[in-house]
This record gives sequence, structure tokens and C-alpha cells, in this order.
Amino acid sequence: MTMIKIIILPILFLCLSVAAKETGIELLPVSAPGKVGMSPEILAKIGPEVETLIEKKKLVGGSVLILRDGKIVYQNQFGYANRASKVPMKKDTIFRIYSMTKAITSAAALMLYEEKKLNLDDPITRFLPEFSLLNVWQRRGDPTPADPLPTIRDLLRHTGGFSYGWGGHPVDRSYRRFQPLDRDKTLAEMSRSICGVPLLFQPGTKWNYGINTDILGRVIEVASGQTFDAFLQQKFFTPLGMSDTGFYVPAEKAQRLADVYQTKGIFLTTSEPGKTSPFLKKPANLSGGGGLVSTINDYARFLQMIANGGKFQGKQYLTAETVKLMTTNQLPDKIASISLSEQRHGTGFGLGFSVRIAPDKRWAKDSVVGEYGWGGKASTHYWISPKDKLLVVTMEQTIPYNWNLEHLLKPIIYQAIKE
Repeated sequence: MTMIKIIILPILFLCLSVAAKETGIELLPVSAPGKVGMSPEILAKIGPEVETLIEKKKLVGGSVLILRDGKIVYQNQFGYANRASKVPMKKDTIFRIYSMTKAITSAAALMLYEEKKLNLDDPITRFLPEFSLLNVWQRRGDPTPADPLPTIRDLLRHTGGFSYGWGGHPVDRSYRRFQPLDRDKTLAEMSRSICGVPLLFQPGTKWNYGINTDILGRVIEVASGQTFDAFLQQKFFTPLGMSDTGFYVPAEKAQRLADVYQTKGIFLTTSEPGKTSPFLKKPANLSGGGGLVSTINDYARFLQMIANGGKFQGKQYLTAETVKLMTTNQLPDKIASISLSEQRHGTGFGLGFSVRIAPDKRWAKDSVVGEYGWGGKASTHYWISPKDKLLVVTMEQTIPYNWNLEHLLKPIIYQAIKE
């Protein structure tokens, strides 16, 4: 079977190359693992491990893509995109990438920074004056004024004091009451709905995962003079060849949208069928924090641009200096690491990506210092190791968020690096 795959893959990629030329999209290059210093025998262990997850009913279907030195060395799909109809996972399966949207939004904001349409230390009120009366929640007494006001830099690194409304804090309850992420709210309405909600802390003093990147999407609209989706299409999706990425799935592609599965005890049940998904309709809320759908190859194109220091297939999107701001720790010294979960120990945050800044033998023993990446609500993941010239994307549609694929594959992938 392995020999058959070795023979078939070059033919498959040749066919895809012809199709790509017809559409004007240049595919990511492909390489035999050995030519870029990776062991094909060790990479071959990935398939059986993922199939075991499926057999154990911990995964319905998934997709794995590995690039080294900018070349695809491994790509495979497993299980089903739609279990009930036995639709297999495919290369062009469309996924809800949720918080993997954040990296793209961050890159968009930094493009405007390079165009001198915004500055990183601008208060957000330069673009969104509705936030001019922001207060900070106090355990006792009345809220106190935010001083300083949150900046663009704070939005990019999640130090603005904003929340998502997930917890039991009084501020979280206000978020749930105003429902800023309602798909029927425009970005302007989203912004106005939370401008009166107190911050959790004074900006720049702590890290908290929140609606920062959604607010950033609205900043991009105001600073650019374009709708957020039009800006992303013009600046990233069209030139990068991300033809299946957007805020909704058009009707002609609807059959490619995977179902979402939810873990309930030892079972995985269908949570959101692709055929009835709200992502089949264009939303009013163009969520910069979690609104995009994409394919694994589309997203890899964006990531490869980042990994290349802002350059992709001859076009410079961002300078290498700006990409360094995105992919190295930018948290103040008083914030040791992010505080999302135990899995994030030893992790800092750049202007759009989490960054591994210290080893953690308990939760991240297979990670490498300097890695950057993130994930999405339905258990999509990616990471890049600059030292190893390695880029990995895994896609599935399982809630709540789990680390199964990343923890399973990371040691195999690093073991496969031989030089």
C-alpha cells in the first residue's frame, strides 16, 4: 500500500498542478521527505495513529498537512467530513476555523500599520470614539476610568482588559447580556454594544483572551475605509490564492462544509450539520476573532507567507520586521505567560500568535521553544517552528476544543526530522 501511495502521489500532484494553472493559482511545492531532511518511515506512523483515534471514537475525521522548508512533505485525510452520509474527509473539505481567524485579522491590522494608517500605540479611541469612557471593574466600589486606554498593541496581544463572557465574573455576565458576537450584528453594532462594559483590568497589566481581535476587525474597517471582508479579500485571499476562505460558504461549495461533532461522554454526536450550518449564509458580523471558514491548503498558504517573513510566491505582504513582532513574545515583563489553561504554561504572545517561550515538561514536553501558533474552537490547530523550518496544520471539527491530534502527532513529526 505504501508503494502504491508513493507512485500515485506524484501523478496526483501533477494533475493538481495542471488544474492550478487553469485557475491561475500556483500550488504549494511538494517534496519527498528525505530531500528536506525528514524520515518518510517515521512520517508513515501518522496514519495508523490517527486511525486509532477514529477507532476509539475520539475523532470522526481529520486532515493533516506538514511542510518543511516551504514544501509539502506529508498530506493525508482520515475518516469522514459527514459521518451520517459517509462523505469522506478530502483535501478541499471546508472547515470552520474559528479562532484561527485571529492570525489573519492581526496580519491585516499590521499591514495597515506598515501603510501608516494606524500606529501600534494608538488608543483604540482614535478609530472607535465610543470607547472613550471605558472604566475598569472594581471588586469594591465604583469602576475606575481606564488609564491608559487600550491600544492597538493591546488588542493584538490580548492585554486590553476585554473578555469573551465565558466565565462567572460580573464582566462576563455583561458580555452575555449584550451578545456582541451575534451573527446579525454588524462590526459597528458589536463595538457599540460593549463600549460601556467595564474592562477586567487596566490595559497592559494582564493577559486575558477576549473579544480583542473582533474589535480589531472594526478598527480595520475604519482605518482602511473598506468593509472588513473586502479588505481581507483584496489584500490576502485573492493574491494568496485562498479561493475557499471567507466568512461564509457559498451555495456552490456547501456540500464541502464538514459537520461539527460534539464530545458527549464516550460518544461523538453531530452538533452542527454542514447542510444546515449558519456558515452557509453571509453574516452581518464579520468576526475578526472567529468568523472565517477555510480549507487546510488555503490556510497553509497564509501561514507559509508568515513563515517566509511576509513573502509568498514572489510577493511581499508584510516586512520581516513586522512578522517578527507577530511571532515573538510581545508581552510586558510583568506578564510571565498567558493564562488560558495549564496547556499554555511557558507560552507568551506576539502580535497575533502564541509563542513558546519556555519548556513545559508536563503539558508541552514535545514542543520547541520558539514555536508559534494557535487553534480554533472546533479543535483545528497549527504551529510553526522557525528553527526547524517546519509548518504543521491539523483540521477537524470537534467541540469542545481538544488537543488530541496535536499531542498525538507532534512527537512523531519532530522525531521525523533528521537534519
